[in-house]
Amino acid sequence: MYQRFIAMGDSFTEGVGDELPDGRLRGWADLVALGLAAASAAPVSYANLAVRGRLLGPIVAEQLEPALVQAPDLLSICGGGNDMMRPRVEISRVVGLMSEVVEAGLAHGAHMLVLSGGNPSKQLPLGALMQRRGDQLADAARAAFTRPGVTLVENWADARLTDTRYWSADKLHLNASGHTLIASNVLTALGVPVPAEWSATDASGAPAAPAAQRMRTAAYYRGYVLPWIGRRLSGKSSGDGREPKIPLLTAVDPA
Repeated sequence: MYQRFIAMGDSFTEGVGDELPDGRLRGWADLVALGLAAASAAPVSYANLAVRGRLLGPIVAEQLEPALVQAPDLLSICGGGNDMMRPRVEISRVVGLMSEVVEAGLAHGAHMLVLSGGNPSKQLPLGALMQRRGDQLADAARAAFTRPGVTLVENWADARLTDTRYWSADKLHLNASGHTLIASNVLTALGVPVPAEWSATDASGAPAAPAAQRMRTAAYYRGYVLPWIGRRLSGKSSGDGREPKIPLLTAVDPA
C-alpha cells in the first residue's frame, strides 16, 4: 500500500472539469488519494503539482525535482495532451520525456503510475488528427512502460470515455463522472478497492447529453475554440501565473 502519492501533469491531473461547489478543483488524482487513504491502515499523504496548459517539457522541468525531493512511494505522470494539440508534435519526444520521469522516479524508489487521459477526439474539431496522434502515443507508451515497477493505465482505450456524458461543456476536459471513472481505473490497476459510493457518479445510466452540448455550435466556438486559438497566437497559456494546488505532501482525511 502506498502512503506518499505525488501527481504530476497538466489540467487533466489538476482536475479541471471537476469543480466543487466552493470553486475548488477535485479530479481523478484527488480521488485516488482518497481511495488509497480509505484502504490503508496507515496515514496517507498526497501532493498535486499539476498545472493546466503545460506542455510535457515544462511539466518535467518544473515538477519532477519538486516531486522527487519529497520522496514519494507512488509518483504519477500524465502529459502530452497539450503537445498533441499543437500543429506539430514528435511522439518519440513525448515518450522520451515521460521515460525521463519514469527512470528518475524508479531510481528514487517510487512506484511509477503512467496513465493516459480519455479520448475526446470524436467531439473535437480536427478530431481525426487527435485520434491518430493519440493512438500513436498509446502504442508507444504501451511498448515503453509495460515493465516492472510501472503501472500503466490506458484510459485512452476505455470505450466508456467516448460517451459525451463523461465530458464537460468544453468537450476537452472530463466532468466529475469522468474523473471518477479515471480514478476507478487507476485504483483497480493498483489493486486497491474502489469505494462503493463512487458507483453513484457513474454517468452511463444518465440521459444522453442535450443535442446542443453534443454539437459544435457557434456558441461553442466562441466560448472555447476561439479563446484557445487566441492564447496560441499570443503565446499565452491558461496556466500562466498559476501555482500547483497542493505543492507539498499533505495528510489525506479518508472521511
